[in-house]
Amino acid sequence: MTSTNPVGPQVGTATTVSSTALRARFAARLSALYGSEVPAYTTLVTVSQEVNQRVMSRGGPDAARLGSMERVTAERHGAIRVGSPRELEQVSRVFGALGMFPCGFYDLRDAAPAPIPVVSTAFRPLDPAELAVNPFRVFTSVLIPEDRRFFDADLEGRLRRFIEARELFPPELLTLADRAIAHGELSSADADRYLDLATASFALSPEPVDRAWYAELERVSGVAADIGGVTTTHINHLTPRVLDIDDLYASMQARGVEMIDEIQGPPRWDGPDVLLRQTSFRALSEPRRFRHQDGSVTEGALRVRFGEVEARGVALTPAGRDRFDELAAEVDRRIAANPELSRAEVAPQVWAQGFPATERELCTQGLGFFTFGVDDAVAAGAGSPDQVAALERRAVADLVAADVLHPVPIVYEDFLPRSAAGIFASNLTDRGAMDAEHGGAERDVGWMSQVLGLEVRVPEDIYAAESAASLSAAEAVLGRTIITQ
Repeated sequence: MTSTNPVGPQVGTATTVSSTALRARFAARLSALYGSEVPAYTTLVTVSQEVNQRVMSRGGPDAARLGSMERVTAERHGAIRVGSPRELEQVSRVFGALGMFPCGFYDLRDAAPAPIPVVSTAFRPLDPAELAVNPFRVFTSVLIPEDRRFFDADLEGRLRRFIEARELFPPELLTLADRAIAHGELSSADADRYLDLATASFALSPEPVDRAWYAELERVSGVAADIGGVTTTHINHLTPRVLDIDDLYASMQARGVEMIDEIQGPPRWDGPDVLLRQTSFRALSEPRRFRHQDGSVTEGALRVRFGEVEARGVALTPAGRDRFDELAAEVDRRIAANPELSRAEVAPQVWAQGFPATERELCTQGLGFFTFGVDDAVAAGAGSPDQVAALERRAVADLVAADVLHPVPIVYEDFLPRSAAGIFASNLTDRGAMDAEHGGAERDVGWMSQVLGLEVRVPEDIYAAESAASLSAAEAVLGRTIITQ
């Protein structure tokens, strides 16, 4: 198994294109493609930029603490779906050429409100410097036909044969991808060819869809039909980042765009933004051609693609995630006990009672991930008596409280299974069927790492390493060890 240890952006030469530059160009190409296929996406991007400008105007420098305007404007995450381990391994090579590596494992088969027969990872840059240049991510799901809760043996066999007979990525694209992975760059001509082939691989195909086969899979899951009912893959959504998702939600509705019922993830409240909040406009009815059993082809429509948008907050430590899960469960309990109450009413109250009200408290209680910079006066040996006393104690919480260390939040770069399932479920016309009496197929991060031949990184490990590196740098400045426990 290969491990990836990126060391920051590569620059290429006058005649070559680095993986970093290739990623930025691919994200722009994909955005243009998706905008041409789903015009409402262009509206979403425009409104997102308007909202971000408003936030920056009223918030000043503090508004950019979780990302500069340049980064947030360029930021996208896409979502694709594939049908087999072979296709998953191939798509990892396509993204590996862009300096994107698997991070996180998400099992949506048990997710509420509607189980979905897929497991997922996200391909993204891992190095903070690479993320700062272009934080493109692709949430990638693979179908699990072996899971008997969704597919019987007969349907599994036919589904496998259908998927094995198709080719999502042409051999030339995979050859170029492997070359980019090996060298960290491509020649200008190869880069242009790679971009043409890769973009075309994720375009919506005009090929007619087998109506009966698609409908059979759709009875199991709309997502299963979208993956295994067609001969190609495509971008399911491409998500811009917004700094005020509540403003975005209201602004889209004001433009007459139908949004899903609620924003997924943590509530809007007066405390720090954490993890990830997501919403979307509803899946649109898109023209598709259908082939029927008698060989005839007719015009029809499918509703599978939607416009998602996200707001990102502070990454939480394992203890912070435990607190987050406890609060989410408490919100569910209160709503179940009082169905007349809305989540928007209940959640802020629960959070105000159980979550730190400030970023500093989030830091000192060990619930969020932060990097740390040393106060200039302390670094110059001119600390106050309180700071000197905190230096003697050496504990992170004391050093932060005395302003010896200035914490900077680490942005959450990953995903929430519950939110992903909520977005999917809100956009499905039919939630399908699942037989919980039958056993599932065991899938975990080890399985996915084996399929990819790459270590699927644990997000929290990456954030912890970034935080630890900043503390090591602070120790060098202070000339003493910092106690983290």
